[in-house]
Amino acid sequence: MSYSSISDWPKALSSSRRRFLSQVGGGFGSLAAMDLLLHEQLSNNQAKANETTGSTDLNGGLHHPAKVRRVIQLFMNGGTSQMDTFDYKPELHARHGEKQDFGIKTAVTSDPGSLMKSPFEFQQHGESGRYVSSVFPNVAQHVDDLAFLMAMKSQTNVHGPASYLQNTGFLNPGFPCFGAWLNYGLGRLTDNLPSFVVLPDHRGLPYNNTGNFSAGFLPASNAATIIKPHTDHPIPNLFPPDSAEQITAASESDGLRLIDGLNKQHLASRTADLRLEARMQSFELAARMQLSAPEALDISGETETTLNSYGLNEEATASFGKNCLLARRLIERDVRFVQVWSGAGGASNNWDNHTDIPNELATIARSVDQPISTLLTDLKERGLLEDTLVIWTTEFGRMPFTQGATGRDHNGGTFVSWLAGAGIQGGTSFGQSDDFGYEAVEDITTGYDLHATILHLMGVNHERLTYRHNGLERRLTDVHGHVIDTVLA
Repeated sequence: MSYSSISDWPKALSSSRRRFLSQVGGGFGSLAAMDLLLHEQLSNNQAKANETTGSTDLNGGLHHPAKVRRVIQLFMNGGTSQMDTFDYKPELHARHGEKQDFGIKTAVTSDPGSLMKSPFEFQQHGESGRYVSSVFPNVAQHVDDLAFLMAMKSQTNVHGPASYLQNTGFLNPGFPCFGAWLNYGLGRLTDNLPSFVVLPDHRGLPYNNTGNFSAGFLPASNAATIIKPHTDHPIPNLFPPDSAEQITAASESDGLRLIDGLNKQHLASRTADLRLEARMQSFELAARMQLSAPEALDISGETETTLNSYGLNEEATASFGKNCLLARRLIERDVRFVQVWSGAGGASNNWDNHTDIPNELATIARSVDQPISTLLTDLKERGLLEDTLVIWTTEFGRMPFTQGATGRDHNGGTFVSWLAGAGIQGGTSFGQSDDFGYEAVEDITTGYDLHATILHLMGVNHERLTYRHNGLERRLTDVHGHVIDTVLA
């Protein structure tokens, strides 16, 4: 059916435009339009910030010149064992099997066992001589491009709160995540794709599910777009279902044309409401996304060499490798922030290695080692590392003593993160844990410091990026955070 004028449509629909939008089109156009309508909720705080500070692009930055344009974060869900990956502890080897009194009962889910050396061999790599265990043979080749934070510390050793803390800066749910703050402060780099994309593990969402990607109290348009490349429909509702035979290209076009007419009619009676013009522009963006999203996710044009190098030809690495490749493709197309997750929530299929470090850790490390190494190489060869930052992190570390026979329990006392790319001085490290890898003791850093540093590289003063909520000027770093200058170029 075609509609040549507004009067052809029942007037009752004009009083329920949002309900109409959810019904017309049937495909991704309507979904994207509804999502993009939420941009009208952007507060005066953001508008004023853009007006007073000027450009938010790479050369301008929000508060000072930026070195980073896009970010890829690799999040290892479950708590990666630092002393079995990047934090070599000879003392654990020397005292393997002994009991060590740490003063209080420190394990979360078990009684402390004996000290356990790493079952993996450590070797020094690169000119920096960084120790890396044998579970990361490919990542080890990049140590001179990486800056290690060796004394990261969490306020908790419970997965849910720790994951919230590393993603939102708060232990409790309901706060905006890092990617949402970037959207709020810096806006979009492209009109054709979302600015904040999450690629979860193919086995499921992490602890807290989508709470780690939430916009919290920020305008809802700043939340992540979750893409699941390993499903039949990576982006839900991108196309109408096969059963909806009545939905055709012509009917969708007619529907969008009708929406445009309704919007113009609404605007005519409210000329002072500037949000309406932006609302109409959002429909045009929705249409562009219908074309751009499938192309960005289509890896058929990548060479066989590229596909193999990301590990797509091996079952162990195929899923994470595909996500890493898509992360590169998305930032090439100016998606500002892409978060790639390794590990689902739950007791298995992640980095929560309570039972068997030698086998569990080795297995999941193998699934990410080659893809991460290739991602770093690929970004470098394409010149993308010149304005892209790569972050590798987790929510906390593991204990130096055993849980059961060869497992390790949670440890918020110390863990390791690393950074690479724009603005980073490779081959450096900052901080140190004690001789057992039990507690961070020197140049301690937190998630607040990590967030403050990333924002700094993106031209944002973390103390000035605020949003008024419930009478408080909220910010990502709460009342904490320091830029880690030591690892900056």
